[in-house]
Amino acid sequence: MAWKTSRKGGLFGRITARFFLATAAVLLVLSCLSMFANPAKSWPSAVMGLLFEPLALLNFALLIWAILRRSRAVWIPVLALIPSLFLFGRYVRLGYGHEQAGEKDIKIVSYNVGRFMLARNGVRDPSQCSDSVMAFLRTTDADIICLQEVYFKNTARVRSYFEENFPGYDVRYFVYPTDKGAYGNATLSRLKAVGKGKIEFDKSANMALYTDYKIDGRSFRIYNCHFQSYALSLTRLVELTHKKYRREFQEKFLHSVSMRPRQVDKVLEDIDKCPTETFVAGDFNDSPVSYTYSRLIKGRGDTFTEAGHGFGATYSAFWPFIRIDYIMVPKIHGVVSHKVIKNIRLSDHYPVIAEISMSK
Repeated sequence: MAWKTSRKGGLFGRITARFFLATAAVLLVLSCLSMFANPAKSWPSAVMGLLFEPLALLNFALLIWAILRRSRAVWIPVLALIPSLFLFGRYVRLGYGHEQAGEKDIKIVSYNVGRFMLARNGVRDPSQCSDSVMAFLRTTDADIICLQEVYFKNTARVRSYFEENFPGYDVRYFVYPTDKGAYGNATLSRLKAVGKGKIEFDKSANMALYTDYKIDGRSFRIYNCHFQSYALSLTRLVELTHKKYRREFQEKFLHSVSMRPRQVDKVLEDIDKCPTETFVAGDFNDSPVSYTYSRLIKGRGDTFTEAGHGFGATYSAFWPFIRIDYIMVPKIHGVVSHKVIKNIRLSDHYPVIAEISMSK
């Protein structure tokens, strides 16, 4: 009788184990496939994309467990993890770029400055924070600087402030003036702009600013993008997990996932009309396994996957899991280097710096 009970318990345990292995595997596969589904039409795909990293780690842990238990079901996490191997490099890289530096390289910085209000390390005043941001940016010696969430109380002060801090740089910006100040994007460059424009998004303070340049007769355009965010700070996110705030959380989440694909489509419509090479940089507010990323990466290379090292995460609150800031370049150009500067705590985002070879 005892032997029969043990057999039944063993069978139940095997069935339960396989159920959990299969469930975790299916969820991981759905997460990988989510980047092909427009979240404006199917919002669960956005959730699955955000869960890629924890689901991959869960399946890896289950794989180790199955190996140690010598389970015949070890093939389940193995099959689930195979497609993840092609996506893992979008989050973590062990190598470095192989492109050699040259005289025609350009250095691009993309940085969401958080309205100059989210600094740490004792920096509290917005004006002190903005001065600290400018001081850091000068040390990068960048050719092109793309800033998002720029904020100034005095709208008329925007251009003069940048010109004072970056003498000789071409200053292009677009801000939404309000009673409380001006908010928007700014692009600074050593190169003289030969054209500029903006792409405003419906019912949103987010936007894309584009600027045209020419190097040795070669023209190109860089898009400085800030796509719809979830508008949730870490503190607010914790508050919204409480039952009485769940409806507000759901509304904010659904609003964001429905708006962002439309904004991406507007930028891509403009890119399709552009006769020159196109670079895309900025705060995408979406993960590397997302509809946003998969749409914008077509025809371009991700500077992190091309030349980064270590964790690519750019959002400090959930480091090393959240990567939402990118620099994407035409595939014809090599990427010399990609860096995420994590010792700069002047925003809730980390600045991203990439060197691009323009010699090809």
